[in-house]
Amino acid sequence: MTEPRPAMKPTRDPRVTLDDLVEVLLNKGAVLHLDLIVAVADIPLIGVSLRAAIAGMETMLEYGMLRQWDESTRAWAERSAGRRDLDLRAGEELVTRMPGGHLLEEGVYTGWRPGGVHLTDQRLVVLRRDPREVLFEAGVRDLRTVQFETETTVGGEQRTRLRVATLDGRTALLSAADPHGLHEALRGLNPGLTALPAAPEAAPADEVEEHLWYQEPRRSGPLWRGGKGRLGPTGLMWKSPLDARPALVVPLGEILGAHIEPGRSPAGDGLVIVLETVSQGRVTLASEQPRRWADALAAAAAPDMPLAPDLPDTPAPVA
Repeated sequence: MTEPRPAMKPTRDPRVTLDDLVEVLLNKGAVLHLDLIVAVADIPLIGVSLRAAIAGMETMLEYGMLRQWDESTRAWAERSAGRRDLDLRAGEELVTRMPGGHLLEEGVYTGWRPGGVHLTDQRLVVLRRDPREVLFEAGVRDLRTVQFETETTVGGEQRTRLRVATLDGRTALLSAADPHGLHEALRGLNPGLTALPAAPEAAPADEVEEHLWYQEPRRSGPLWRGGKGRLGPTGLMWKSPLDARPALVVPLGEILGAHIEPGRSPAGDGLVIVLETVSQGRVTLASEQPRRWADALAAAAAPDMPLAPDLPDTPAPVA
């Protein structure tokens, strides 16, 4: 018998921004209790008692809510989408489907062509819907090797791709929303595939990734926004849960230094992190651990740049 999940506990923080609220709503959820009585001439006529839980689907499933509906809906969507996009052969069954693409490497032009990755029990197909075109297709039993490759995008992010090779000598680089899941499915259908390298390990100790506030410059004035910050081998990246792409990307080569100075921020400790960059100038950040971020950013700068200067433990009051 599995142990019950811990109950959702309410939290309150007056420093949160709209981005923080959306992140909490998606990751933790909210419970609404509403009791409403509609009266006419002080005579109660209608009573409404509402109990509702609002959360992201992953949180709902974690607490055992909507599980049957999610499974049936996903299965129906995969079946209908697979039949609509890909013409299945007689007896062919769709195994998995996900967004992805194919890297065109022929001729003088090289570029990613987006589409949908369809894996059936017989074929691996990358299909573009409009205009309809099969970007890549190979039989599952015709695949010889599948290996991971890491690509650095224009925005500085590192993405895991799949390089596939067929028995007739063809190779192709594919992108997939879940490359490791696609790999596992391929291995299940074709156990003879060459063994793949181990999946990427967790971030090294010198990387920093946690909640971070970014003071975004705007025409009406700077605005604090909450999101996820990551300092890794390629540089600093910050992304809000409301944004499709990172709002701040600073390659390592553009980091000149970092220090801490007094200032107001949603972190509420009277300190802000000031990052000096080549192309973006002064970038202001805030964290519940400002010293950790400042030291990590300063260490990532050029070797002759000094570390973040020491400040007293108790910051000076900010006017």
